[in-house]
Amino acid sequence: MTSYNDKSRRAFLSLCLKGGASVAALTSLQLHALSNTLNSTNLTDYKALVCIFLHGGSDSLNMLVPTSGQYRTNYEQSRQNLVVTDAISLTTKTQFEGGVGLHPSMSSLTPIFDSGQLAFVGGVGTLMAPTTLTDYKNKSVSLPGHLFSHNDQQATWMHGQEKISLNTGWGARMLERLNQHSSFTSNISLAGSNPWQTGVNTSPYALSRSGVMKINPLSGYQPQVDHVKGIIDRLLANTNNPIQDAYANRLGRSISNVQNMNNLLEQAPALTTQFSDNDLSQQLAAVAKSLSIQAQTGSQRQIFFVSLGGFDTHDEQLTRQPALFSTLATALSEFQSAVNELALQNNVTTFTMSDFGRTLTSNGDGTDHGWAGNQLLMGGAVNGQDLHGTMLDQQVNGPLDVGGGRLIPQYANEQYFAPIAKWFGLPESEIYELFPNSRNFDTFAMPLFNM
Repeated sequence: MTSYNDKSRRAFLSLCLKGGASVAALTSLQLHALSNTLNSTNLTDYKALVCIFLHGGSDSLNMLVPTSGQYRTNYEQSRQNLVVTDAISLTTKTQFEGGVGLHPSMSSLTPIFDSGQLAFVGGVGTLMAPTTLTDYKNKSVSLPGHLFSHNDQQATWMHGQEKISLNTGWGARMLERLNQHSSFTSNISLAGSNPWQTGVNTSPYALSRSGVMKINPLSGYQPQVDHVKGIIDRLLANTNNPIQDAYANRLGRSISNVQNMNNLLEQAPALTTQFSDNDLSQQLAAVAKSLSIQAQTGSQRQIFFVSLGGFDTHDEQLTRQPALFSTLATALSEFQSAVNELALQNNVTTFTMSDFGRTLTSNGDGTDHGWAGNQLLMGGAVNGQDLHGTMLDQQVNGPLDVGGGRLIPQYANEQYFAPIAKWFGLPESEIYELFPNSRNFDTFAMPLFNM
């Protein structure tokens, strides 16, 4: 015979799922109410990282292009019908042969770049050790597994190293090493569950693009709300074994977290910065709203994850890529404006990751899976108005081409991650543990931050 409590429990769980309660909120062992946020005694400041993942493998070699000389000639011969003809010339602190031109669809980024709050990292990709074309052909150095594979390369970027048996992301591991994982407000995703934010003792809190997560049975018609709350109270009170106790505690904290977060977000003052209605802008608008209540949550370190898809441009690249780049640039520009409005420009760093770069050669209508690419880094603490790394010579069958216009990275993704982790507060000794292959490189050669 099924008891009243069993029926109520099943009904309530069904209602919660239909109402959008996040999986992370229901399963994390470390959820605490906002007032119980734990802070590391070694941290006295506030910092946040915002990761923008460009799903599909961005042709970022067409984001930054040479504008003159032999580099330009090589580029035009390689890119064929995909050549960018009206790039915006950037004045970078570091001089590069052939110059540096920005895709015209990203013109909204030039004021941020010129102000020193934006930098690029060039020629970066997954590497385990410095690699030449001869090394690649002779297999004389260790190479990343499953190159050019979407799932595997996404995992490598998010885990921060070759996956093997690793099931945690480098964002989550940073929080845990800094003892900043206990509060659910330290780890927020606007794009669902992802490896970058998944740790041993933490997982992302899923926030909706509106900035508020509702459990439908606990909102709306008040008599119904009171009835459901009564059921919940009885369920949480009438437990008689350790498993039920643990579940009741998690569920109770989950509901409290959602309600506390919603209360703070609903009371947050409106920003004057206006966000576009595209999906990425709306995700970043929710991040900005979350940043506006940072003082009330008490979290000293926060990581956010947002994403933009559609970069697997095997076809229609001439029309799809400008639209994608425009969406990215617009959203970044709006978000940095909001961060500046909140006076958090020196506390918030935004950066991009993607599966991989793409081939130099055209398949007639687009490009195929490649290797090296370029990334963006934005914030007041960033050593901006520059291209860190290198401006790759985009030459088919050149000294970096492993075949089909796939270029060998000149900087490892772990070299890119390490300065970000250092700015976030990790000591160098722990950074080498976090990114083990970084020992094979001059890890901190790129001055990505003004530190």
